Order: sequence, then structure tokens, then C-alpha cells
Amino acid sequence: MKTVIQRVSQASVTIASKIVAEIQKGLLVLVGIEDTDTQEDIDWLAAKIANIRIFGDDYEVMNLSIKDVDGEIIVVSQFTLHALTKKGNRPSYVKASKPQIAIPLYENFVQQLELELSKKVQTGTFGADMKVALINDGPVTILIDSKNPI
Repeated sequence: MKTVIQRVSQASVTIASKIVAEIQKGLLVLVGIEDTDTQEDIDWLAAKIANIRIFGDDYEVMNLSIKDVDGEIIVVSQFTLHALTKKGNRPSYVKASKPQIAIPLYENFVQQLELELSKKVQTGTFGADMKVALINDGPVTILIDSKNPI
């Protein structure tokens, strides 16, 4: 699983002119799923996101996690995170999982994040044409790949 995590002061997801998810202080998490992803990837990534210290403390040092600041999360599926761009100018998405594999993994990922945080996680709609708006706070943007956990 590949993720792009953005610390936000606000974010929202709109589908067909209707806001389906909206948060204030928290994280916008874009997630891309591939066929080799497992529950182990989900568990590791959810724990990492819940505990990563990217929020400022009283001294503006990034020492606090999303749990520490009681922030919110929106998770958005994004198969384009698995784009292959080495050849030509048209990205290939052959590594991205098809919906029959990706949807259950995506749903499990959201549920695991909710368990880690002990609160509801908002989402976009898998496969929908979504308009994602955000104010990146910092800016802070972190890339995490469960297949390359360094």
C-alpha cells in the first residue's frame, strides 16, 4: 500500500456537487492498493499513521500524533499512486488493484484506522470522481509505502 499523508487545517471531498466528507485539523490520507497488499500491510500502515508525530507541540516541534491532538482523518482511494512512468508519457496503472481486490482492502484499512484512533474516519467513495480540497498545514506531506518501510 502506498499513501500520501497531508497534515491539514481543513479538507473536504465533494462528489457530484455534494460534500461527502469534511474535517478541520487532521490528516488527508490518499491510499493506493496493489494486489500484493495484505492485512499485515493494513495493520502496519494504520498503526504508523495513527502514531506518526507530525503535529506541533507547545514549542512547534513535531512531537504529537493525530491521536495526541484529537484530529480527524479523511481517507481517499487513489489508484494513481501506483502509476508507472518510466516509459513514454502516458502512465501505466497495471500495479494498481482492480476494484474486486482493492475495495475490501480499502474498507479493512479504514476500519483498522478507526480501531487505532477509537473514532470514526471519514472517506470519499471508492472509484468515484471526487473533488478533494485541502489546506495543507505546514506544508507537511509524508509518503509511506508499506512495501518499503524505512
